[in-house]
Amino acid sequence: MKTRSTIFLVLKYLLLIAIAVIAIYPALWILLSSFRPGTSLYSETLIPETFTIAHYKELFNNPSFQYGRWYLNTLKIATLTMVFSTILITLSMYALSRFRFRGRQNILTTMLVLGMFPGFMSMIAIFIFLLQLNLLDTHAALILVYSAGSVLGGFVVKGFYDTIPRSLDEAARIDGATHLQVFLKIMLPLSKPMLTYVALTTFTGAWVDFIFARLVLRTKENWTLAVGMWDLVNSFQNSNFTLFAAGAVLIAVPITLLFFFLQRFLVQGMMSGASKG
Repeated sequence: MKTRSTIFLVLKYLLLIAIAVIAIYPALWILLSSFRPGTSLYSETLIPETFTIAHYKELFNNPSFQYGRWYLNTLKIATLTMVFSTILITLSMYALSRFRFRGRQNILTTMLVLGMFPGFMSMIAIFIFLLQLNLLDTHAALILVYSAGSVLGGFVVKGFYDTIPRSLDEAARIDGATHLQVFLKIMLPLSKPMLTYVALTTFTGAWVDFIFARLVLRTKENWTLAVGMWDLVNSFQNSNFTLFAAGAVLIAVPITLLFFFLQRFLVQGMMSGASKG
């Protein structure tokens, strides 16, 4: 019996090692390729014989594309989306969790049904809507759609608020606190892990989105990183892979840092919201 459990344990570790290699190897290849001289995708060795930072310099110095502007555009869009999405999701899910009003169940059902459909199914309707509002080719259009659309995925936040005892609300109201004071002074301090989870996921979604940004943004100056990097590879017909790799490495830096420093709150938020729906 002990031998069997040992075999299963070894197999589990081998499986985990294989998964880790599969996940890490492509990222490592991209990282090392960004320091490889030349422009070729193919290389006989994983580690370059010589290292260069010329590709990183070219990203910001080449006049044929505007990587620095795209980086700032994406950072602005992702940051504002994170702020507005966190506010909208927190307020709306708190109201749906703690209050009982007419139409509440219908709202939850509608949100659940709409959340089952992929977002790109509504792109034509959103495109026409933005066209009527004269918001095409603006960053405001992306921020508006990203922030509003994120509310449909807020059931994890609602589940988190459902786990907080209502006795806290009642005790605060007995002491004379208003609904806003209960939310600001009691709920928000308890919601730190959940707020971190929402902020990270909404920031990441806006940071890496390509399809909707490609549909809305038309001028090169307004592009995000995803659109600009696609155009970079498309324009050079896949012949400048090392330059693309350098751009991809810089794209991954903010998200990697955020997850590294906030991973503890991220796990707590995911576990808290999953305990009760």
